[in-house]
Amino acid sequence: MATTINGSLPGPTLRWREGDTVTIRVTNKLRESTSIHWHGIILPFQMDGVPGISFPGIAPGETFVYRFKVEQNGTYWYHSHSGMQEATGMIGAIVIEPRSSDPVRADREFVIQLSDWTAEDPMRVLAKLKMQGDYYNYNQPTVVDFFNDASKDGVKSAIDKRKMWNQMRMSPTDLNDLSADVLTYLMNGKTPAGNWTGVFRPGERIRLRFINGSGHSFYDVRIPGLKMTVVQADGQNIEPVTVDEFRFGSGETYDVIIEPKDDAYTIFAQSMDRTGYARGTLAVRADLKAPVPELDQPEWLSMMDMMGSMGAGGMAGMDHSAMAGSNHANMNGMDHSSSDLSRPNARVRHAKTEYGPSTDMRVDTPRTNLDDPGIGLRNNNRRVLTLADLHTLGGPMDPRGAEREIELHLTGNMERFTWSFDGLEFGKSTPIHFRYGERVRVILHNDTMMTHPMHLHGMWSELETADGSFQARRHTIPVQPAQRISFLVTADALGRWAWHCHLMLHMDMGMFREVVVA
Repeated sequence: MATTINGSLPGPTLRWREGDTVTIRVTNKLRESTSIHWHGIILPFQMDGVPGISFPGIAPGETFVYRFKVEQNGTYWYHSHSGMQEATGMIGAIVIEPRSSDPVRADREFVIQLSDWTAEDPMRVLAKLKMQGDYYNYNQPTVVDFFNDASKDGVKSAIDKRKMWNQMRMSPTDLNDLSADVLTYLMNGKTPAGNWTGVFRPGERIRLRFINGSGHSFYDVRIPGLKMTVVQADGQNIEPVTVDEFRFGSGETYDVIIEPKDDAYTIFAQSMDRTGYARGTLAVRADLKAPVPELDQPEWLSMMDMMGSMGAGGMAGMDHSAMAGSNHANMNGMDHSSSDLSRPNARVRHAKTEYGPSTDMRVDTPRTNLDDPGIGLRNNNRRVLTLADLHTLGGPMDPRGAEREIELHLTGNMERFTWSFDGLEFGKSTPIHFRYGERVRVILHNDTMMTHPMHLHGMWSELETADGSFQARRHTIPVQPAQRISFLVTADALGRWAWHCHLMLHMDMGMFREVVVA
């Protein structure tokens, strides 16, 4: 049973203009409480739409009036922040026209909103994952894989490889929580067989506004036969960069320009685990189609994905014990106020709360590079977008350097299917406090084997390089396995804000914190 906005999935595309004040009246006709969060929109916290954080939610039969001034332009989206409603259809696109002329020139545009759908009750899906974290992983290593490894690397190496993964109680193919076994991948609400189609005229320059509105999926997007020039990331204009393919996770948006020469093209968005895809068509007539490519072969996580900069150099780069024994206390994220703040702090600290049942691994030698496209995209003979390619026009919004550092570790236990910050699920943690007006460096250190799209509400996250140089302005930042990423935040938004992984089940199972700006 879908949960819809105005009867459609996705909901209607909202078109606003920068500088206008918008009023949205949301009437709840469900039998349960609901909400709408305006993802990536800078607004007063009371309008942010997160029950229990910014407002109580919208009770059945009630109407809540959202009203705020639009202070930005670009491609954004909205979704429910209540229960599993986002995963059952409560999503929609937002297109904000700039106050003056748009520097991005196009003759035509299409919104391409990707999502995913399960015919099972999401709570039943979650219950299965709680019993077995890899329940939906059908790409498990096989006997054939073992013999292939033995043939290529020798029997001893193949055995050692299996021993290592068994000791860690992890699977090298566990890239997504949910696969095509339980998900159908959608493009603008259409299944691959439904084939959403956008019609264009020959010779047009076309803008595609890609939005990942899925609850559970990273997508690798390409249009065979066409280059894509990426002009915007998370609603912010960037120095144009031309690629064949890009990966993006739940919550992220990318705008691209294409200039089609043929009559029909396939928009192909395969899931990161290579079990399925969303698909649509761009054509000069609605009845035309283009070939749909085969799914790429799934790849295993590498030692770099598991141990960071240690790579295949040995198991010493990762601590697999669940024993207590750290002297580093951390309830609000580790505060490095006295450290050298000219560049991201390189010293790895694990909070004592990471040494418990909610954490099954800790990475001691994380990598800090931004030029890795990620597992499955590294050597595919296509030009793939990376974070290092993104350069937001205009530079940082705030010229100040960091006054303080906060370090948080993304943690989890795959067998228990728990997710957390610093080993503490939401409900066991206390809020993170920003002083109003301060400039804070936030360090996110991924101690898990999965990529997490991290979304901070209410404030921009200004991604920086490993040496502290400004890179790009984002509202959602994907953090890869064994990766350490830093960004600067200007705490210019008073109130209470949410901060979480945008994979719905990870958020629901604890990778969520409250941020208080006062």
